[in-house]
Amino acid sequence: MSSSGIDRAFERRLATLINTREPRVLQNGLKGVEKESLRVSPDGRIEHSPHPQALGSALSHEHITTDYSEALLELVTPAFRESWQLLQYLCDLHQFVYRHLGEQLLWATSMPCMLEGDADIPIARYGRSNIGRMKEVYRLGLGHRYGRMMQAISGVHFNYSFPQQFWPVLAEALQKRNAGQDFISDQYFGLLRNYRRHGWLILYLFGNSPALCESFVRGRDHQLEKFAAGTLYAPHATSLRMSDLGYRNKSQAGVQISVNGLDEYVRDLTAAVSTPHPEYQKLGVKVDGEYRQLNTNLLQIENEYYSYIRPKRVARSGEHPSQALRRGGVEYVEFRALDVSAFDPVGVNQNKLRFLEAFAALCVLKQSDPIEASEQAHLDANHAIVARRGREPGLKLNRNGRSVELRQWALELIDSMRGICELLDEGDERRQYTAALELQQTKIDDPDRTPSARSLQELRTTGESFAQFALRMSRVHKAYFLDLYPPNEQRLAEFSAEAEESLQRQAALEAADDMTFDQFLVKYFAG
Repeated sequence: MSSSGIDRAFERRLATLINTREPRVLQNGLKGVEKESLRVSPDGRIEHSPHPQALGSALSHEHITTDYSEALLELVTPAFRESWQLLQYLCDLHQFVYRHLGEQLLWATSMPCMLEGDADIPIARYGRSNIGRMKEVYRLGLGHRYGRMMQAISGVHFNYSFPQQFWPVLAEALQKRNAGQDFISDQYFGLLRNYRRHGWLILYLFGNSPALCESFVRGRDHQLEKFAAGTLYAPHATSLRMSDLGYRNKSQAGVQISVNGLDEYVRDLTAAVSTPHPEYQKLGVKVDGEYRQLNTNLLQIENEYYSYIRPKRVARSGEHPSQALRRGGVEYVEFRALDVSAFDPVGVNQNKLRFLEAFAALCVLKQSDPIEASEQAHLDANHAIVARRGREPGLKLNRNGRSVELRQWALELIDSMRGICELLDEGDERRQYTAALELQQTKIDDPDRTPSARSLQELRTTGESFAQFALRMSRVHKAYFLDLYPPNEQRLAEFSAEAEESLQRQAALEAADDMTFDQFLVKYFAG
């Protein structure tokens, strides 16, 4: 690709899609969301109560579970072809959860509530079964390795797969004879590489964590400025969640996973979960009869690797993620860089999801050469700069070794997406994808329209601290869900039945265990 940003290969591929006999070639891709929220008390403190029984088993419920902490609720939608169906389901899930939370609230922002250090964050519990104990010990290990504070951050993950009719058309555009699974996996890895190149745009447009409660960084070097009592911020930050203070901390600096192809990805991930790390060896695995971590390797299990985006395939029972990928290839991708939006009751909205769908198509259609280590360092730096300083006037990023203004590059990417949005809008007079794209362009033209700037403006206008603002929005969202009328009683009844069934499944798992936990771990890692 030329340093000016003109991508002739992309233009040719897009023209092929536009001229195809299938004008709806990009429509009806499958979309799903995983949304995390901390359960907090009415005054905004992290909850120490167990996961509510009425919500079912966090171990075996498909749609309502927990992440790191017993208080970190995770709501998971099935895959839908339409964004509105997905958001309706997510809304129903929230309504069901709120019926069983009593006075508790779901914290409305990515950065956590007021915390009294690591000891204040309860680790999730999954019962007495071996698999449940493994999940708990894994979390103990995360706490020892990275500290529990980082694990109290919430996010929104967007899962996406292209429609089946897209692949033969793309193969034709690329003059490939076979549009089978190997081809599809290769194209998804092209998307992953381009997301590493261009994903900083997602932080700029949707990042909504420019400020945080000072309890989050107590005792750490943070280089943040004082905003108000109890509140720290970076003046031009978009997403402190995705900065070096959050998920991009230096703890995983030694873990380099290639996305130059499925084989390299699996090779690197397998190495990371089987290579001992001196620091983790010092911690020990089982000390005085109590587990501290699952093992002493760079990663305990594959899911420990934190990345902005992951290739995924639904795993079979007992199968590791990389084994699933090796067996069947890439089925979908998981976008992991979205902050929870304080301005949306379910933490995300249709415009954002539509933009991400179009952005996925951009990343798969653009030229996507292999990423060498030197380029990866520049790409990581671009993400880190935008997370901390994304709204800074005149901010420059590194594109192919040259300095380019964020604004210019962002507008070029938006411009490239127009034809994609027209394809996604084909047959829809409302042109909702194009409208979503235009909305994002306004944020590039005027950084004050970004969610991160809106959040800071809200704090300035109200005089609230970060914690007060987040608590107020959490109460607003709770009222919204409890007042929704008419509720979808049929779906709420389905959720109740699912909760009961999940408790029965957990009990069955616990009754079926026929080996000790030590034996179970040996068998699991022999995989």
